[in-house]
Amino acid sequence: MSTIRWLLALGVGIPILAASGFAGDKGKVRLFILSGQSNMARLDPAVSFTPAVKKAFPNDDVVVVKSAQGGQPIRRWYRDWKAPPGAKIKPPAPGEKPGDLYDVLLKAVNKAIGVKLPDTVVFVWMQGESDAQRGAASVYADSLRGLIKQLRDDMKRPDIGVVIGRLSDFKKGTEGWDIVRAAQEKVATEDGRAVWVDTDDLNGPSNDLHYDKAGYAELGKRFAAKAVELSKR
Repeated sequence: MSTIRWLLALGVGIPILAASGFAGDKGKVRLFILSGQSNMARLDPAVSFTPAVKKAFPNDDVVVVKSAQGGQPIRRWYRDWKAPPGAKIKPPAPGEKPGDLYDVLLKAVNKAIGVKLPDTVVFVWMQGESDAQRGAASVYADSLRGLIKQLRDDMKRPDIGVVIGRLSDFKKGTEGWDIVRAAQEKVATEDGRAVWVDTDDLNGPSNDLHYDKAGYAELGKRFAAKAVELSKR
């Protein structure tokens, strides 16, 4: 099966019992993958996201995996990232390379699902602040499309649903910020298995870069609602 081939590609042995999937006693296996930079890193799925998806699928085996790191550009997830022509981009730090955080994410997913064979997979993405502010906004749309395709190809799952958290209005009206916001909407709109989530009202009365406690709780609920919707398609 496709997921077995993906696990084998990561060098993980698959016990013979994997053919049964272990999912029979709990219905379907629902995999939710959460990743991105600081506003994802600060989101605790246990507060509102995981309870909501488990409530939606009470008889299923719900697996939620989060791997996020603050302050990171999309190039650390997308292996084939290319800088905008003529742009002065801060070079990677020692040990960093395109796609290295994506590899960390895949290892976390593999560890969480083990030999289970997911019936549905949804990827939840909250990132873009770094690219918006560091001269890489013009290639963000292509990079995000590439990342989504990369995950679908690696998992051999063209049906993966995608939930994109659009950047808040923290720096709305500045060029890079507006380009990334528009790119996130465009990618979600053009992809038949993707949606975007509005976060403009989640960053508190002072309109901070990061959200307040209530904002993160609400973000988890919004992500969960869209993720459940995609899982049922």
